[in-house]
Amino acid sequence: MTDLPLTTRRRLWPLFLMPTLLLIAAIGWSLFWFISASQVDRIVDNWRAREAAAGRVYDCGDRSVAGFPFRLEVRCTDASVALTSQTAEQVASRTPVTVKLGEILVVSQIYDPRLLIAEFKGPASFADRGQPTSMVLNWAAARSSVAGLPGPLQRIALTFDAPALDRVDGGAQVPLARARHVEMHARQVEGPAGAAPRIETDFQFEGASVQDVHPLLAELFDANLRVVLSGLKDFRPKPWPERFRELQAAGGRIEITQARIQQGEMIATAIGALGLTPTGNVDGELQMVVAGLDKVVPKLGIDKVLEQGVSQSTLDRLAPGMRANDVNNVLGALDRAIPGLGRVVRQNANVGVAAGINALGQEATLEGRPARAVPLRFVDGAVMLGPIKVAQMKPLF
Repeated sequence: MTDLPLTTRRRLWPLFLMPTLLLIAAIGWSLFWFISASQVDRIVDNWRAREAAAGRVYDCGDRSVAGFPFRLEVRCTDASVALTSQTAEQVASRTPVTVKLGEILVVSQIYDPRLLIAEFKGPASFADRGQPTSMVLNWAAARSSVAGLPGPLQRIALTFDAPALDRVDGGAQVPLARARHVEMHARQVEGPAGAAPRIETDFQFEGASVQDVHPLLAELFDANLRVVLSGLKDFRPKPWPERFRELQAAGGRIEITQARIQQGEMIATAIGALGLTPTGNVDGELQMVVAGLDKVVPKLGIDKVLEQGVSQSTLDRLAPGMRANDVNNVLGALDRAIPGLGRVVRQNANVGVAAGINALGQEATLEGRPARAVPLRFVDGAVMLGPIKVAQMKPLF
């Protein structure tokens, strides 16, 4: 056999160089992926410990890691969350609420591990410890993204398509809230020099409705809300009542920098700032501009209240400072003087209330339509539209 010339043998080595380098890179990348995957349990356990200190205990029936070669996929089936001291009622009762859902899939790109994308499979069920399910939440699709972990959170986003919240009553599910689409975005924003950072949160609701809370919320509405929380000491995991208590002690504010709600022909916008009282109630004022105010007042139910007679508790809710006996006596006297007149006044009560609110407000224009600028006041948790108390908020801590 004839030997190859020396120059030919020397030219063969570049042919093996590239495959060899690719093989080394593949082995190195594989080692890097498997080492990263092996750290998932440690990272998740550390995160669970921090959340547990904040009253949010996460558990997973079965956890697996996949996604080789370019990302990490952590799949958790039979997931559950025990929420303790997340509301003022829970702080008082110390009763945790357990949330169970079918599956959570968390995805992280291997080259950007601080960005986590998650998908959730419903339904999610809510129950007090040792009690049967009280609420069920379902959806067509649910996703979230979180940037910054395992360090301080930088931003978070949560979206739901077709969420449906039902109350379980006697084994039957009763509709409580519905929406076509819901989004929540939160991020840290820098405050003035030397001031603590703030949290800016955007909420978006499309085709939403809420039952058994207030007649105004029972019909479909779209809403956009931007809120900035200032006065927070830090962003470590902790129960929300504790966070709100710190905010109040530091003189923090809840700034409504943008708010818009549309329900049928009614459109309303609002801006302003709210604070918290030492008892945890919301206090402050928003400047509202409302187009179609006459469409809103009938939903307050003033006429129905008067038709059935006015109790003092109801009158305190609708028009604080007025005595029920005075109202009922006047309406009765009208009926005695001219039979049926009192009923006419009752049935047209909403017209009078709308006129009263219009008298308090100022003329304005909203999106090309005639509107009224009306103050929306929060007085120690009571929500006042002009002179009318339309709702009572629960304390935040």
